[in-house]
Amino acid sequence: MDEATACIPAVVNPLWVNKSARLPYGLTADHFVKAMDSFTTFLKVVNLALHAEKMDRLESILMPANFSSIVGEFAGAAIPKFHTGLIRNRFPNGHPDLIPAGVYPDDKVKVASGGIEVKGSQSLRGWQGHNPEDTWLMVFIFESNKPSDKIKGLGPKPFRFRMVVGAKVEKEDWQFSGRKADSRRTITASIKRSGFDKMVANWIYRDPIELKEAVSKKRRLK
Repeated sequence: MDEATACIPAVVNPLWVNKSARLPYGLTADHFVKAMDSFTTFLKVVNLALHAEKMDRLESILMPANFSSIVGEFAGAAIPKFHTGLIRNRFPNGHPDLIPAGVYPDDKVKVASGGIEVKGSQSLRGWQGHNPEDTWLMVFIFESNKPSDKIKGLGPKPFRFRMVVGAKVEKEDWQFSGRKADSRRTITASIKRSGFDKMVANWIYRDPIELKEAVSKKRRLK
């Protein structure tokens, strides 16, 4: 596949949604399809413009963690456009990302017990957060190129959403991720197997081949 073709993200398939997923705040699977469609449209516009200038695609420029953050931030901002019952938390770095509209003054709160935390990830497991918290967690899982792919000799591939999973997780569903003494990595908490099982059981969107791969890996989780 060439770079020009890889600029076009894979189409989000509305047939791959789980109409039976248990979702809070009046959300439906269709809201997620629209949010994902918005992101793939955005990425297509950006990548085609970059390619026209003979520059690498966005996912091939940014560090994987930064690109994952963009996916999560974009999805979190897009959902309220299609479902007015939720709004983006206007408090800087407030938790969670989405809160019920009109509940908090100026629609901002530092920490709320209700709402939804939204993340993007290239991993099918071990999703991370900065703190172990009781929260409704939603993860948009995707596949894309990384800056290191060229060094590894990996060719271009278009961005695609693999799965969207979500469930209410509790503090006991998290564990702190350790780090080496000389590491500068920010200390984070990762979802344990108990949280993974909750979230994958309540999948919202998935490519038919992805659930088997995700479940096959859960034996590695503690």
